[in-house]
Amino acid sequence: MDKNAKIYIAGHRGLVGSAILKNLQSKGYRNFVVRTHAELDLTSQEAVAAFFKEEKPDCVILAAAKVGGIVANNKYRAQFIYENLMIQNNVIHQAYKNGVKKLVFLGSTCIYPKEAPQPMREDSLLTSPLEYTNEPYAIAKIAGIKMCESYNIQYGTNFIAVMPTNLYGPNDNFNLETSHVLPAMVRKIHLGKCLENNDWETIAKDLKKRPIEGVSDKSTKEEIVEVLSKYGIRHKPDGTVQVELWGTGNPMREFLWSEEMADATIFIMEHVNFSDLAGVINNKEIRNTHINIGTGKEISIKDVAGLIERIIGFKGEIWFNPQKPDGTMRKLTDVSKLHSLGWKHKVEVEEGLERIYRWYIQYNNN
Repeated sequence: MDKNAKIYIAGHRGLVGSAILKNLQSKGYRNFVVRTHAELDLTSQEAVAAFFKEEKPDCVILAAAKVGGIVANNKYRAQFIYENLMIQNNVIHQAYKNGVKKLVFLGSTCIYPKEAPQPMREDSLLTSPLEYTNEPYAIAKIAGIKMCESYNIQYGTNFIAVMPTNLYGPNDNFNLETSHVLPAMVRKIHLGKCLENNDWETIAKDLKKRPIEGVSDKSTKEEIVEVLSKYGIRHKPDGTVQVELWGTGNPMREFLWSEEMADATIFIMEHVNFSDLAGVINNKEIRNTHINIGTGKEISIKDVAGLIERIIGFKGEIWFNPQKPDGTMRKLTDVSKLHSLGWKHKVEVEEGLERIYRWYIQYNNN
């Protein structure tokens, strides 16, 4: 792909978008178009149409989305389906209307049925019911896949949908009210260690960067203790510190370092076209052209917590609360298609956890 091509990255400040921008810059691309949410509301049809008409990007990477963990997905169901549908409908349609040469749409492996055979192949899509807690988000992402396929078939566009597994890395969301499981565990166990050591200075630094329900470094010690306890970081009666995590710890999850997701995305942008993916069923049906992005390896939530505990040096108790939901028990992706196209991950989960904790501490100290 031409290094001077104008590339619009939607969601350039997020976990994946920021990694994609960094990756493109490292590869010599220089002509970027970016907008913050305050500068461009992607749920506004009028605003998105005006933006595309003015900028005319050659390529689009659609990494913008409303995302969150199991709590946020279940609590804000209407917002998750509405905002994600509006974002992708507006961007994909305007990409077509303004002659965008290549678009990569980022979805999620939560598109697959709750009881999908493991590992989940691309052709498992729409074969049985979804996991209820994230059904609105999943339906929006399925619509994005079908929109890319449909525009390609009807209009001859080159829009590709990729479905990443659970991602983590720099610029992740560590908000305990809305974050995914891995960053939530990193922050909670980090705060547990601080409480264990009576390190109120470090706790204050953490809350200065990311207040919890309005509780910050300016709050009283009593207010801080109360909000930490609410989120499962507390002293037990015997004086030891307990960190409460949701569910049984038994669910298996696959985790991919976000900078590797970025690398896979750029690889696909540079080397893969819709014509490489359009498998035909019964000589008439084109479907399941999306690509799983992952490691093809899984680890239990309990084992991830153990790794984080060791990396951080927490000596207290990790308690899994079985009264809280587990979500889907397994979500392992089949990455055969991705490997056949020529890309494979390199960063294993233990190395990634060490990296993300170093990044988190450095961020808090800046």
